[in-house]
Amino acid sequence: MNNERAGKRPNFLLIVVDDMGWSDLRAFGGEADTPNLDALCARGVRLTNFHTSPVCSTTRAMLMTGCDHHEVGLGCMVEIMTPEQRGKPGYEGYLTDRALTIAERLRDAGYHTMMSGKWHLGVKEPYLSLPVTKGFERSFALVQGEHNHFGADQTPETAGHDGLSQYRLDGEKVRFPEGAYSSNCFADKMIEYLEAVQDDPRPLFGYLAFTAPHSPMQAPPELIAKYRGVYDDGPEALRERRLRRMRELGLSVASVPPAEIRGGRPWNELAPEQRKLESRKMEIYAAMIDAMDSAVGRVLQSLEKTGRLDNTEIIFFSDNGPAGSLRETSPGWREWIAEHADNSFENIGKAGSYVSIGPRWAQAQAAPFFLFKRYTSEGGVRTCGLACGPRIKSRTETGAFLHVMDIAPTLLEFAGVDASAPAGKIPMRGVSAAGVLTGARQEVHAPDERIAWELAYGRGVRKGDWKAIFLPKAVQAISQDIPINRWLLFNVARDPGETTELSAAEPEKLRELVAAWNAYAKETGVVVPAGL
Repeated sequence: MNNERAGKRPNFLLIVVDDMGWSDLRAFGGEADTPNLDALCARGVRLTNFHTSPVCSTTRAMLMTGCDHHEVGLGCMVEIMTPEQRGKPGYEGYLTDRALTIAERLRDAGYHTMMSGKWHLGVKEPYLSLPVTKGFERSFALVQGEHNHFGADQTPETAGHDGLSQYRLDGEKVRFPEGAYSSNCFADKMIEYLEAVQDDPRPLFGYLAFTAPHSPMQAPPELIAKYRGVYDDGPEALRERRLRRMRELGLSVASVPPAEIRGGRPWNELAPEQRKLESRKMEIYAAMIDAMDSAVGRVLQSLEKTGRLDNTEIIFFSDNGPAGSLRETSPGWREWIAEHADNSFENIGKAGSYVSIGPRWAQAQAAPFFLFKRYTSEGGVRTCGLACGPRIKSRTETGAFLHVMDIAPTLLEFAGVDASAPAGKIPMRGVSAAGVLTGARQEVHAPDERIAWELAYGRGVRKGDWKAIFLPKAVQAISQDIPINRWLLFNVARDPGETTELSAAEPEKLRELVAAWNAYAKETGVVVPAGL
């Protein structure tokens, strides 16, 4: 770092993608073209042990505050909150004022603050939390959790299953520009905000939150065509190719036993027409990743054009693991899709279609980890991440355990801003990872520190090398041989694929972890739903 830069406060660009698999980027073993993100990995460091919540809004609540999501109003994603949770403290369904956001802290420290993309931290009146009230000076936000990537379904007659999508520009209702594509649109808005302050010496914090590759699977047709035939050998073969690629890249997880793909019918048992349809869905998915990477590249070019790139710290990650639910067969969604979507083979991927990726592809995307979004297994909460910038030590990877709650205190340390909580506000649980990112330290968290998860009947807790998970009965829709409603124990240092269950061999360790989870639940006000 040169002396001139050392005296400047850094800019920050925080990029979050939606429901992306751990191995989807080429730099993590994938096959889609992601040259811009791969270049950031090459100049920076892969975060190969980065963890989130199992779903979108709970992760975003922790990202914004550095606090556990139960402490700030998103104890559960509002769309799946149970009757006994609604109205309880911590389950307000929107980001409350109990903690300051990273945007509020940086704004008050003199930063420009701007966001573009998915918000999902309060979706309905009167419990509507918006970026404009949480520290962002400029914002273009999708309030809800998903929307048509081409901006269709913006009338009550065609509104999606979750209701009419809401976009807000600096707090005011606006329409998504129909015919635009989500990743391009969100990047365009971020570029507009960046270039509007190019002559202002104040540092900036940009939060770019893509909705890709969340369902519906939709992408520009020329990009879909680019991946024609790539996935014709099915998810099992895809997983094996990605594992080989990880070994070629020298990633540490490539040397451990991978989780097997559970449930559904093997590829060779599917009829040719079904294989053709499934292959096309993955072609669309890869095109979504490709388009998102190109959009990132344009934002990076804007930072370079405005003279800020060489003093910008960039952090990128997915909000949770890949989505394995098949909306086309899910109650509620199934009926809406049948009525409003044209899912003929020729139409899927276009604005009038709605397809999702399904459990077997999702497990290949999560390779080498177990399961996917919604579950506290590693496939649900261990996500692809990277960091790059002038203060970041370049190397292949850091295997230090990092949590999404660590991002806010990390940025504050880089900015020289006090991370302590003012009177009346909840203190951060996250720990600054600045020392690990700069190469000054090996670990962020102490070996005996408790990290815990809870969401929608699922539970998880980790201390050092050990992790216990409690999977809900819903997981048996994937496979009847997955144990439910009891704690499972794994040594995730040796076995991050969670392939060897050790509760019978290590009962004392399991009791220790379960006691730690119970203490966490009491501290954070977890309301355990009925019906386990």
